[in-house]
Amino acid sequence: MAAKAALSPRQKMINLMYLVFIAMLALNMDKEVLRAFGLGTEKLQASISMADERTNAAYNGLTTKAGENAEKFGELNKNAQKIKQLSAEFQSTLDEVRSKINPAIAAGKIAADDYQIQDRADDLDQYLFKGDGYTPEGQAFVEAINKYRAEVTTLVGKDFPEIASAITERFSTGDENGKAKNRDGKKVDWLAYNFKGFPSVASTNRVVQMKADVKTTEEEILNAMLGGKLKEEISMKNYSTLLQQPKSAYYAGEVFDGNIVLGRTDNSTKPNKVELTLDGRKLEEGKDFTMEGGQVKLKVGAGRPGDHKIEGKLIFSQDGEDIEVPVSQIFATISKPNSAVISADKMNVVYRGVDNPMTVSIPGIPDNKVSASASGLRRISGSKYVMRPTTGREVSIKASGKLPDGRPVGSSVKFRIKDIPRPVATVRGEAGSTKMSRNNLSIATVGAVLEDFDFDINLAVSSFKIKVPGQPTIQVRGRKLDGRAKSALKRAKRGDIVQVFDLTTSIIGSSTRPKKVSPVTIEITN
Repeated sequence: MAAKAALSPRQKMINLMYLVFIAMLALNMDKEVLRAFGLGTEKLQASISMADERTNAAYNGLTTKAGENAEKFGELNKNAQKIKQLSAEFQSTLDEVRSKINPAIAAGKIAADDYQIQDRADDLDQYLFKGDGYTPEGQAFVEAINKYRAEVTTLVGKDFPEIASAITERFSTGDENGKAKNRDGKKVDWLAYNFKGFPSVASTNRVVQMKADVKTTEEEILNAMLGGKLKEEISMKNYSTLLQQPKSAYYAGEVFDGNIVLGRTDNSTKPNKVELTLDGRKLEEGKDFTMEGGQVKLKVGAGRPGDHKIEGKLIFSQDGEDIEVPVSQIFATISKPNSAVISADKMNVVYRGVDNPMTVSIPGIPDNKVSASASGLRRISGSKYVMRPTTGREVSIKASGKLPDGRPVGSSVKFRIKDIPRPVATVRGEAGSTKMSRNNLSIATVGAVLEDFDFDINLAVSSFKIKVPGQPTIQVRGRKLDGRAKSALKRAKRGDIVQVFDLTTSIIGSSTRPKKVSPVTIEITN
């Protein structure tokens, strides 16, 4: 074969132009591929936005149904809200990963739709991978996918196994070791297989696709939940007999005029709203009552003896309207007999000049409907009174009230009036006969007490006398020894008996003067 002729300069130029043209075509094709990924991401974003509207409407619809009929839709709504929370948390993780794919876009330095320059993989690779392994962020990303898949399938697996199976496949992260097979059939790390080395526009598309998968998952679950439950009709078969009576208690000899009525008690007839008061006090759900088995279960204190009125309304949602059922019920509280009534007939005693605590009540009648009267008697609160008699030897306390049927009832009790017992003197809180050193006695406080007296009565000492053997009696003003008394005390010998007597006392808060105070003796110990 003849040797090939040498190419002319013109032909060489044409050949070079062809090579440049082919290279330009290849570059342009790469840009078109990048642009195709970007446009696909835009479409996914649009579909996610529309899916957001649909899922929010479905969540709101399920919440509304749960509010109208908690027995039927309450548990479903609870699970739906968990799925909504899990989805929001996972999408937040996806948004975080997306922001790391191209930080320049996240920072607003380049336009998000400038796809032709989004061909680098460096930023995401550094964020997710370290050598042949994962960074902590990369490991957390895989764990977030696994968590979402596991928790959502657990919530729906029992009622909707087909959906659970689809979720498991949709959010798979490879086998049990986190491996996926590549084109050559070799096992590689799932995260590396899906993200490592890919252009940023492709990784963005992959993350947005996962967000779209989350919306698809939510829609499938919500459609299954609502589709099955909205077809059910409320049952009308659960009734029981209830006793309706105009009053809560009857007295012997009265005619019982109650009625037996039918009452619906099934779980699906729970009111949507409860507004109740007990004797005018607003009752709070959870604290004062709960909803159980289609019933408003009260758990309030029975209160004081007497009648108590429950008023208000139960509100049911029906065809978009609120239907109010009025409530007006009365129950009675009586005093619980938890002990025997034993009284000493001769011990009805009150003490002159001091506040004697008293309790006045009539069983079966509330305290605010009981009145008591006597000279020196005043009410403190409820059934608690104090009696402060002054003159005379006896006083009668009268109590009266009205039964629920309006009939009056009352009685009176007579009490003897006695003076308070004789006080005794004390030195350093010790009465009768005691021992102490001269130094201790010189700084001790003189007081007076009512020994074995049931009332808390405080006595004030304004003066006293002290007698040291061999020394004249000294009058002291106040509660402690003065200079003259201390000087006399210095002459006392060991074993001497010092007397404190003739105390001047008064009852704090009362004009009544107590009886003469018994003395106290002190043996000097040094």
